Amino acid sequence: MLSYFQQSALSDGSHRIALSKMQTTMKSSSISGQRVGSARLATRSVRRAHLQVVAASRSQVGRWRNIDADKDTSDDQQDITRGRQMVDDLFQGGFGAGGTHNAVLSSTEYLSQARASFNNIEDGFYISPAFLDKMTIHIAKNFMDLPKIKVPLILGIWGGKGQGKTFQCALAYKKLGIAPIVMSAGELESGNAGEPAKLIRTRYREASDTIKKGKMCSLFINDLDAGAGRMGDTTQYTVNNQMVNATLMNIADNPTNVQLPGVYKNEEIPRVPIVCTGNDFSTLYAPLIRDGRMEKYYWNPTREDRIGVCMGIFQEDNVHRGDVERLVDTFPGQSIDFFGALRARVYDDMVRKWIAEVGIEGIGSKLVNGRQKVSFPKVSMSLDVLLKYGKALVDEQENVKRVQLADAYLSGAELAGASGSSLPEEYSRR
Repeated sequence: MLSYFQQSALSDGSHRIALSKMQTTMKSSSISGQRVGSARLATRSVRRAHLQVVAASRSQVGRWRNIDADKDTSDDQQDITRGRQMVDDLFQGGFGAGGTHNAVLSSTEYLSQARASFNNIEDGFYISPAFLDKMTIHIAKNFMDLPKIKVPLILGIWGGKGQGKTFQCALAYKKLGIAPIVMSAGELESGNAGEPAKLIRTRYREASDTIKKGKMCSLFINDLDAGAGRMGDTTQYTVNNQMVNATLMNIADNPTNVQLPGVYKNEEIPRVPIVCTGNDFSTLYAPLIRDGRMEKYYWNPTREDRIGVCMGIFQEDNVHRGDVERLVDTFPGQSIDFFGALRARVYDDMVRKWIAEVGIEGIGSKLVNGRQKVSFPKVSMSLDVLLKYGKALVDEQENVKRVQLADAYLSGAELAGASGSSLPEEYSRR
């Protein structure tokens, strides 16, 4: 058996061993804690360095910088050629026109051919307050949700020839900031039955898609009566005329449910106001122009309107308002385009003088193949000059009214002159 002293020595040794183990464990735990802390600090520093590298790379201009999301704003469907020669030819996907980086359609083919932009119209032209008021109210009412009120979808602006209906509409559209979808009378007839009606629906839905994107739009039809009206018994009434009238009637009754032929999907689309011009709406189908479908506005410019438009015509010629008023009062029965033709007629003398200087044989090389465009200084448009050319235009109009060669030819061998002579009046006076 062990003595008391031996037992106490063994117990002291075990205590020392246990104490040394505890100290070793504490040291190892502190070392591991220091390692974890240093690892975390290293990770953070690496992250900071990575962010700095990314920020530096963003500020740098590399070979792919131009097609980054924050740099490239082009449409992938249209501009797919921007990646050309950025990769090896092996991955280009074909050569010539069959390559993968060649656009199938050009950018202009994606754009609408019917959308009209009036940005080229300069400021300073006169807009009739009554005309602008009528057109603005009609467009605004069609975009409003008025309770229990049926708003006519179509605004028919009609009046005499050459009174500036189309140009006033263009000025009003520009004032309202609208780029309308335009149709003309020539598109209301086709060799294929049903094509014009389909075109009307397509243009209407195109304008509706523009409104759906948050931008005002309208459908503008020029000279509706010339394309869909009946100009007397001798005008043939075709299937397309009938379908154009029926399509416009259907759109006016259901402006939010316009479907393409062969598509029978019941979906609601935004309402599109329609504005059309014409000379005589009595030639149109009567149910189309009833008050519930078409709101009619007869455009007959007043004296103030005519003076305002003429001031816009002669604004670059320094013609005073008093001269314009006298010019308008001298020709009260003339349309507004008469004064535009009058202004163009004033340049006849200068053109005649230029032809005499160049020679008739040299006109082609100067006008078509010349490096410099032919230009003239401003002509002095005094009141006397304008009155002289205005009377010349009126005389030509009177000749057309008086001679009427078609009636003279149909009645036999009747001569076309006023006195029954084939000699001109001026020649007989000599």
